[in-house]
Amino acid sequence: MTIYIGNLSFQATEEDLREVFAEYGKVSRISLPTDRETGRKRGFAFVEMEDESKEDLAISELDGAEWLGREIRVNKAKPREGGGGNVGRKNGGSFSRS
Repeated sequence: MTIYIGNLSFQATEEDLREVFAEYGKVSRISLPTDRETGRKRGFAFVEMEDESKEDLAISELDGAEWLGREIRVNKAKPREGGGGNVGRKNGGSFSRS
């Protein structure tokens, strides 16, 4: 399962996210998308953890929390409808913001 984190501060880094989510279990992957043209962070991220029960705990405790000056939204990422290809994803598929 993949976790979606929205309303994320543009100052947030992969290391920041790893530190926060590591409190709930082992983080296996982090994606922090940037704008293709400007390189600026887009204000959301995806985090995958090894243990799904730990993901559920992270979601319930972090959704609505204030972090780096923003009230973040944390929930399960929903697979994109209609495909979206598997560019850059070793296991295929893609996710959308919820």
